Amino acid sequence: MAGLTVVGVLLSLVLLARAANLSGAIRHPEIRLAARQACRTGLVFFTFHVLSMPFPFVGDDKSTIAQLLGTLPQVGRLEWIGLRPARRQPLQAVPEATLETDRHLLGDHARPKPGGKRQVTLVQHEHLAAVAGFLGLTEPVEPGRLRRNLVVSGLNLLALKNRRIRIGEEAILDITGECHPCSRMEEELGPGGYNAMRGHGGLTARIVQGGRIRVGDAVYLEPTPAATSSPAAT
Repeated sequence: MAGLTVVGVLLSLVLLARAANLSGAIRHPEIRLAARQACRTGLVFFTFHVLSMPFPFVGDDKSTIAQLLGTLPQVGRLEWIGLRPARRQPLQAVPEATLETDRHLLGDHARPKPGGKRQVTLVQHEHLAAVAGFLGLTEPVEPGRLRRNLVVSGLNLLALKNRRIRIGEEAILDITGECHPCSRMEEELGPGGYNAMRGHGGLTARIVQGGRIRVGDAVYLEPTPAATSSPAAT
């Protein structure tokens, strides 16, 4: 339907332009004047028609986009949990942990303020192999080297941006933005580590509802979307 609309717009423009050219070739002054007035009237009608059309002219309407954004092909899985015992210390992998509401991951040294947008970080499990490939490695990068708290598989994390997700039976997170890489990646991954991580840094989140999470827990969208927020940087 959108394609037909565009074709109709272009055809109308062509016909109006053609009519304007022909009006100049008419010798009889009264007929020529009438033809030009008709062209002007047609242009006014065309402009009104275009302005009254829903924007954008092509693509899906808002309700369709909202439905698409809320539909995921499958449920995700929590693959890894990491805690930082102290600043600049290696992350320690744990089989389970507790998220404290509007605070942080218990056992992690970070102490974000209530209401903060970076209370916990997530990264895509499938991207571990992609980053390794950019570094010339044959095996996926160890999750702890990326310094993110949670590793999730089965879902495109970018599709969760500004959305609300549930992990397991208790914990609920608002995804607040992208977790862009920092210069620390050069230390963790070697020369070029920063560029290898660009576009694969994961997401930041706020803890809406705390609870116990475990490796193997399901990760899925909550019905209520997260509030829109700006991207966060590391």
